[in-house]
Amino acid sequence: MLDKKIGWRFDNTYSNLPDSMISRISPTPVKAPEVVLFNNSLSKNLGLDFSKVDKEELASLFSGNKLPIGSETIAQAYAGHQFGHFTILGDGRALMIGEHVTQDKKRFDLQFKGSGKTPYSRNADGRAALGPMLREYIISEAMHGLKIPTTRSLAVVKTGENIIRETNLQGAILTRVASSHIRVGTFQYALISNEEENLKTLLNYTIERHYPFIMKKEFPVTELLKIVIEKQINLITEWMRVGFIHGVMNTDNMTISGETIDYGPCAFMDRYDPSTVFSSIDLHGRYAYFNQPAIAKWNLERFAESLIPLIDKDKKRAVEIATNIVGTFPEKYKTSWLEMMKKKLGIIDSDSEDEKLIIELLSWMHLNKTDYTNTFCYLMDELYIEDKTFKDSKFISWKNRWKKRREIKNNTFENSIKIMRDSNPLVIPRNHKVEEALKAATDYNDMTKVNKLLKIFEDPYKKTTELSIYQSAPSHTDKRYQTYCGT
Repeated sequence: MLDKKIGWRFDNTYSNLPDSMISRISPTPVKAPEVVLFNNSLSKNLGLDFSKVDKEELASLFSGNKLPIGSETIAQAYAGHQFGHFTILGDGRALMIGEHVTQDKKRFDLQFKGSGKTPYSRNADGRAALGPMLREYIISEAMHGLKIPTTRSLAVVKTGENIIRETNLQGAILTRVASSHIRVGTFQYALISNEEENLKTLLNYTIERHYPFIMKKEFPVTELLKIVIEKQINLITEWMRVGFIHGVMNTDNMTISGETIDYGPCAFMDRYDPSTVFSSIDLHGRYAYFNQPAIAKWNLERFAESLIPLIDKDKKRAVEIATNIVGTFPEKYKTSWLEMMKKKLGIIDSDSEDEKLIIELLSWMHLNKTDYTNTFCYLMDELYIEDKTFKDSKFISWKNRWKKRREIKNNTFENSIKIMRDSNPLVIPRNHKVEEALKAATDYNDMTKVNKLLKIFEDPYKKTTELSIYQSAPSHTDKRYQTYCGT
């Protein structure tokens, strides 16, 4: 349905899935909505025009007090392994507004986060606090600027109501935009729903929505498994490239589209330490930086398990096929990671000693507690803060060998630097800078620092006059820093 005033083009298809997989429910009205962030760039990309919408109507639209023309609000049911334990879940504080189709036929889910109770809320209030919603907006938009597949944020609205967590906090609603919200956990839910057709219906829907070209293949179900594996290998490789730690890699937070979703306890690594964990609930380091590839494989194994009934009528044969496909993950990921790291070092070809060279650098960084992002900025001669660590003799020796290595096969200095600049951001969302911005916004209603961060992360590969401010790591170790889910 087309809304001529704004340009909404809703074509809601997920709501046609079996009733057991969705709940039709409206958002809970809020007292005094106020827009604090609105993504004009994303809005334009979606083909939407809010120029004729005043701030009161805008606040009503993105709080759920007034729904867009053509919307159809639903909460999605899904399951998931949370820290390894299987649980029946669903959108406990989220509602899909609908599926907006752009003029170039791209389909996007629009979803409220923090819009009130749903049948899946259990004992929760269905609401969200301002701080975590601003945080998701900042980090998701930074990930987009870093060129990493991600859900995005369209708006944050204060509700004018307080919510109770450890203390009274300002309530807020985030509008999230995604290629879809179909998760590994969605397939897990369909598998255990006791309705045989649910799984097949979901499979066909997912393929038609995301990968229609595989429908003509002899075995579409195994082709889907292969594609999702490739998508996740690419995604995890990109996370590792920038030092991103998701923090809650449950199967309900792994999308079939290959986009990063759920920015609850995530953070970026400052000092290089493979065991880095920020999430307050990850007590045993299950989702530590170095463990993210292994967890991705584990999650994909759960995805493969959910597809077993569709792969082959002979369960033993189906398990064998799925095991062989998922078994390709380690080698494919290693190849992807190695290629990524070579690009970070400006190396264009392959040599048997490349992995050793990379490991030596990472080992030195770990031993000397050097900043992950800034080490590569230094190698590009684009570090605008002093760091005496790089005067270390072992590093200088490694650097000389690296220089000789990247000159092989007529790789010019200019070309090498270009490759490095495309792979190494000059800035990342520094945890202390994000927290400073959130504190100003939540405690003093001052959005200046939030907006400055968002401006920087429009292009984190670009030199700016304020670069050094955002390149600086915290003076204390980031191991003291903890993140929280916000629920």
